[in-house]
Amino acid sequence: MQPTLTMEEYFNGPIKAWGIIQSRRGKILSRFDVDLVGRWEGDTGTLEERFVFYKNGDVQNRTWEITKLDDRHYQGKAGDIIGIAKGDAYGNALRWSYQMDVPVGDKTYRLMFDDWLWAMNDGVVINRSYLKKFGITVAEITIFMQKESSS
Repeated sequence: MQPTLTMEEYFNGPIKAWGIIQSRRGKILSRFDVDLVGRWEGDTGTLEERFVFYKNGDVQNRTWEITKLDDRHYQGKAGDIIGIAKGDAYGNALRWSYQMDVPVGDKTYRLMFDDWLWAMNDGVVINRSYLKKFGITVAEITIFMQKESSS
């Protein structure tokens, strides 16, 4: 399907995003804004993410180092990601899988993230993330992204 989604094209330059985190029962646990800036040189990219959470103003930063392996496959790493993230592109969709230790209150849980991103018209991407523990979805994240001009 169109428009085609490739990491090196979409995640190159500034992107503004808005998201929510929901419990497995659908209750909204958190809302946030995200500012992203991507830069690519050949098959290597850097994606800087800055999350600002509405309720308490907490800020979370993450810098991804991404490598394009071939026309459909990517891999990436970031400071808080366990091991290597794997990405697969499918036309207008991109699947991104990785593990991360997620703090919840005074505990930390190692969760598997199963991210699906879909390119829409007008520079919009919708991201649905399924956070899993022992194969069971325990939370979901929805993010709407809008590519900004690079001026």
